[in-house]
Amino acid sequence: MLDRIGIAATSLCALHCILLPILLPALPLLGLSFLADHTWEFVFLIATAMLGTFALFSGFRRYHRKLYPFYLLYLGVAVYWLRHDFGEAYEPFFVIFGAVLIVAAHFINMKLCNSCKQCTEHDCTS
Repeated sequence: MLDRIGIAATSLCALHCILLPILLPALPLLGLSFLADHTWEFVFLIATAMLGTFALFSGFRRYHRKLYPFYLLYLGVAVYWLRHDFGEAYEPFFVIFGAVLIVAAHFINMKLCNSCKQCTEHDCTS
C-alpha cells in the first residue's frame, strides 16, 4: 500500500514539475501561486523521499532484504533535486528520469515483497 502511495505521490510531483511552466500564468488567478515556489517542490520531494524510505524499509525488513530499491529511490531523489543545476532546457528530462527511478524503486519493492509473500505462504525457499 505504501508503495502505491509513493508511486502516486511521485507521479503527482512529476506532473507538477512538468505542467508548472504551462500553468504558471494561471496560478495567481486560481489562488494557487504557492505551487510555483521552489520551497514547495523541495518539501514535496522530501516528503516523497521519506515515504519511499519508509515503504522500502518496511519491505526490506519484513520480506526481501534487498538494498537495490533504496539505490534507485535515492538516485531518483538526487536526480530530481539537482534538476535545476543543468538548466531549464534539460529540467523536464531530469524530472522524468528522477520520477521513473523513484517509481521503479517502489515497483521493484512491491514485486520483491509479493514474491517473498508467496514463498513464505507456500513454504518454499528463495
